[in-house]
Amino acid sequence: MNSLAVKRMSVAEFLVWAEAQEKGRFELIDGQPIAMAPERVEHVEAKLNAANALAAAIGRAGIPCKAYVDGLAVVVDGSTSYLPDALVNCGEPPARAAMIAPNPVIVVEVLSPSTRGIDSTVKLAGYFRVASLAHYLIVDLGQRHVVHYRKQADGTVTVTVIADGEIALEPPGISVGVSSLLA
Repeated sequence: MNSLAVKRMSVAEFLVWAEAQEKGRFELIDGQPIAMAPERVEHVEAKLNAANALAAAIGRAGIPCKAYVDGLAVVVDGSTSYLPDALVNCGEPPARAAMIAPNPVIVVEVLSPSTRGIDSTVKLAGYFRVASLAHYLIVDLGQRHVVHYRKQADGTVTVTVIADGEIALEPPGISVGVSSLLA
């Protein structure tokens, strides 16, 4: 990811700016737009698999949540917003023209060579600043496992590395198979 030479901006300013860009996808980190690198086929497929697995789990549970693949921003603070590879938003659905997930409960990032460092450090700390966020899943296709960070009721975060079986995601009350995320 590369930073562009643009003045520091708020999330609101960034969304207007990003929508006007003809090419590329961007995140906003500490007021600076960051260009996101092109993705490999395996990364794109893993994002879709994650969103599909989460959507299927939501359907089985019959809960008022929706899974999204790539594109909806998660706002960390007034000058930072990330674009997770997949997410689950619960409660009131976003407006059709919205670009922000209003109540993200689960976010998923698929590791890639260009994002490995930031996904497990900067984004980890940032995502858990979002009050509604309960789960952060990092899909590591190379190591064939999922790292599950879970925010406890007291605010502490636990971590589990899972190579097979099911991942229980409470809240919102769903579970997904690791194999469906690594397919």
